[in-house]
Amino acid sequence: MVLDLADRKVIGWALSETIKATDTTVAALKRAIGNRPAAKPLVFHSGRGVPYACEEFRKELQAYLLIRQSMGHRADYWNNAVAESFFKTLETEGVYVNKFENQKSAARAIFAFIEIWYNRERLHSSLGYRTPAQMEELLNQQPITA
Repeated sequence: MVLDLADRKVIGWALSETIKATDTTVAALKRAIGNRPAAKPLVFHSGRGVPYACEEFRKELQAYLLIRQSMGHRADYWNNAVAESFFKTLETEGVYVNKFENQKSAARAIFAFIEIWYNRERLHSSLGYRTPAQMEELLNQQPITA
């Protein structure tokens, strides 16, 4: 999952039956770039896990000249707090409350959770009780400064 810290919107995500980077982190990154192309320099920050440190992911990220990779320090538990909070919310409000018949039904439910509820309807206290979509719109109205 790729989450923009400015508006807390999930801009890229992927589900897979494998743990291969090409099916997970690389796929999520590609979706994020497709949804929100980098128009100015930005930082892609993650933990030090294999999905983000592996050659496939690093190579894909390096293809985008405006994106610089950043990784947190070992044992820094606050490092990815926003992402961890998202996954906790997904688990408790989107996964554990459902019984999925198969992977396809799980994928549909997760799509609805992220794309409809989380990004468009869920209020975030850190955004002044706005949704990620409302915050994105507000930020897009403001002039960009370097």
